[in-house]
Amino acid sequence: MKIALALEYDGSGFKGWQAQRGARTVQGSVEAALSKVANHPVKVVCAGRTDTGVHAVGQIAHFETQALRSMRSWVLGGNVNLPVGVTITWAQPVADDFHARFSATSRRYRYIILNRWVRPAVLHAKVAWHHQPLDEGRMQRAAAHLVGEHDFTTFRALACQAKNPVRIVHELDVSRRGDCVYLDVHADAFLYHMVRNIAGVLMAIGTGERPVDWTAELLQMRNRARGGITAPPDGLYLVHVSYAARFGLPGDYILPRYC
Repeated sequence: MKIALALEYDGSGFKGWQAQRGARTVQGSVEAALSKVANHPVKVVCAGRTDTGVHAVGQIAHFETQALRSMRSWVLGGNVNLPVGVTITWAQPVADDFHARFSATSRRYRYIILNRWVRPAVLHAKVAWHHQPLDEGRMQRAAAHLVGEHDFTTFRALACQAKNPVRIVHELDVSRRGDCVYLDVHADAFLYHMVRNIAGVLMAIGTGERPVDWTAELLQMRNRARGGITAPPDGLYLVHVSYAARFGLPGDYILPRYC
């Protein structure tokens, strides 16, 4: 049987998603928990590997098992054995051709910036902090240049191993609520550090350090060295992963909000 899971986690307590020897990771924690429920070793594949400090409210993963358990048992049994900071929110059987990563048709991320002159305490590691005032209107106008199909070479990390830098950004919206500025990005797929690099560029534009058209110029440059700073991981959340309707996975999602 192949089973799909939805996960939410606080990435600040883990060395990213991917299992690493001697490191506390989300994948390692989930595999250990599910292996106890299944009473056999379980390997888990996720929709998108997240870095150290990156959070998720809608990560999707799948695993295969011969153990006969109810979906409720996978959820409750898995959660009993998971550390604080990781939770399975639902489980359901899926078709044999389902793959959490390769069957995904799009992904959504939210980047949260606490924009005030004093640093956060309660929200430490949950949001990115930017002390200079940000003009969300300028950021939204700059973001419009990135919507559509583009070569995002300038917005990917030098260590990115993707063979093709072209991605389709369906939506890129900037909004403010109180002291929080939200960047919501929906794309077919993402390059390594793509959202964090976009956030870094938009923040530079939001402070007036760079012009609104800088995003369009960077797309044409196709040179990561010209693309400004990479924003910290603290404010980044994997929100939702979409799949074809035939797989029958839930389509609803939650946008994290702190202001």
